[in-house]
Amino acid sequence: MEEYDEKDLRDCKELIEPYIHYTPVLSSRLINEIIGAKVYFKCENFQRSGAYKMRGATHAILKLSPDQRAKGVVTHSSGNFAQALALAAQSLGVTAYIAMPSDAPVVKKSAVINYGGKIVECEPNLDARKATAAKVASETGASFLHPSNDRDVILGQGTACMEFLEDYPELDFIFVPVGGGGLIAGTALASHFFSKGAKVIGTEPYEVDDAYRSFHSGRIETNLTTNTIADGLKTVLGDRTLPIILRLVDRIIRVEEEEIVSAMRLIWERMKIVVEPSSAVALAGLIRTTEDYKNSTIGVILSGGNVDLSKLPF
Repeated sequence: MEEYDEKDLRDCKELIEPYIHYTPVLSSRLINEIIGAKVYFKCENFQRSGAYKMRGATHAILKLSPDQRAKGVVTHSSGNFAQALALAAQSLGVTAYIAMPSDAPVVKKSAVINYGGKIVECEPNLDARKATAAKVASETGASFLHPSNDRDVILGQGTACMEFLEDYPELDFIFVPVGGGGLIAGTALASHFFSKGAKVIGTEPYEVDDAYRSFHSGRIETNLTTNTIADGLKTVLGDRTLPIILRLVDRIIRVEEEEIVSAMRLIWERMKIVVEPSSAVALAGLIRTTEDYKNSTIGVILSGGNVDLSKLPF
């Protein structure tokens, strides 16, 4: 595991503050009753670009040299990091190239275009995404920024938890969804340095349970299929995110597709806010294991709210 310290996170937070929102924390009496605990939701669905990934994207660009910024940035993403990088780049006067799979949600593609990002479509698999991004980087000289497996991205994502702990320092547990691991790695670092012992719990769909298997095997596992409604969680862990998870994360919980839809509906109906399926995975994991967390003070990071309304599951 690479070395990180409190200063890394504090410097990151100070650097990106002018470009991001300090997002609100909400709660629901009904959800508290269902869980039997005090549950607080960090609403990154209200973040710029609609997801927490604006934090890491902004930090990664700001850490580039002026010469690097002049040549642009490139990434591969199914949606949220694509949007975040495009908006962060636009805010900082940088060109952003995005390799996006052909089956990425229309709402996310449209947002990338509206933010000035230049989309290069590719086949909907990780190898094609990587190859397309590498080709763009080679042709343009743009700096490749990984959506999750990047030190500066991880630190940026950790600032959501830092804010959470500023508002609610007594949290016992913090639930987050797991895709490529940038959010849970950053959250684990922030909790390690700034909480009073809060344990970080990862959640992911059974259909893409590579993080669960990686957590138990100690090596990066992959998925043969990605048949999940949580489109933001189809990526796998990296060599920067996994070591942090192995060292600092307490547990990873898997959930069924029906549980994700149910949790998403509960948030929409009872909290009156829009979250995407990947966000709902965190609450689904908490509901599935509610007996383990009775009478606790629990934080849930709602990672984003970019929903393709034409494909709602209810």
